[in-house]
Amino acid sequence: MTVRGLRRSDHVREQAIALRRAGKSIRQIKQILGPVGNRTLHDALRGEPPPAWTRRPNAKDDLRAQARALRLQGLGYEEIVARLGVSKSSVSLWVRDLPRPPRAAPEECSKRVSERMRRYWATERSVRAERRAAASAAAAASIGGLTDREILIAGSVAYWCEGTKNKPHRQADQVTFVNSDPELISFFLLFLDMAGVSRLDLAFRLQIHETADVSAAERFWLAWTKARPEQFRRTSLKRHNPATRRKNTGDDYHGCLRVDVRRSGALYRQIEGWASAVTTTPVPNHVTG
Repeated sequence: MTVRGLRRSDHVREQAIALRRAGKSIRQIKQILGPVGNRTLHDALRGEPPPAWTRRPNAKDDLRAQARALRLQGLGYEEIVARLGVSKSSVSLWVRDLPRPPRAAPEECSKRVSERMRRYWATERSVRAERRAAASAAAAASIGGLTDREILIAGSVAYWCEGTKNKPHRQADQVTFVNSDPELISFFLLFLDMAGVSRLDLAFRLQIHETADVSAAERFWLAWTKARPEQFRRTSLKRHNPATRRKNTGDDYHGCLRVDVRRSGALYRQIEGWASAVTTTPVPNHVTG
């Protein structure tokens, strides 16, 4: 290249750099300088960054900035991934030029693990609850409504599991059912209706811990059973033991309700027969044959 050519090349470079720093794009610089080859112009601008307005916006620029900020706070890759919901490879690409954070103390590591688990279960609990609710709803739909016979069968089995039964040392033939589940109490009352027992032949007794809201529990069961106040006997209170760590506390704790059927000897023997008919295991044909 001649001296004149070198001077022209230097002049082009100076002008191109000046225009670049003034915020001009490649196309604008070419229009101003006139006929300049692409290679000549790119060589002249080598090392000069393009103006910010010529860069395409990147959807992940905000995430990248957040990742770098978290890294500078001392968070590891896994924690940044959990916070931002991006891939580990992206985090590595964004923050690999930053200094590695100092190794955290055991207490800090434990705190971070606990925080990650808290965030995980905050979402997972609701997912599992919805899954359980859907499974229960599907099972209930598959059963549908019960016939009177099915209510007698289910009720007798429920009583044989939860009700008072005769013992070799005590033959009472008395129908007494105790449970804390209001829905199961309602079903047992429905079972008694199907068995021909009048609601007026029932007596109720609340059994509850003395530290609970006894008055509220009494009002709850009176409204739930729709019984008359005189059918409720004196509430039985369980003494408080400070050494026992109770878990049945809160507004949904109403104690247990005991349901007694007056003059129920004949009914007890019926329930005994119904339950026996359901629970007796039939002998397989190949055994008897």
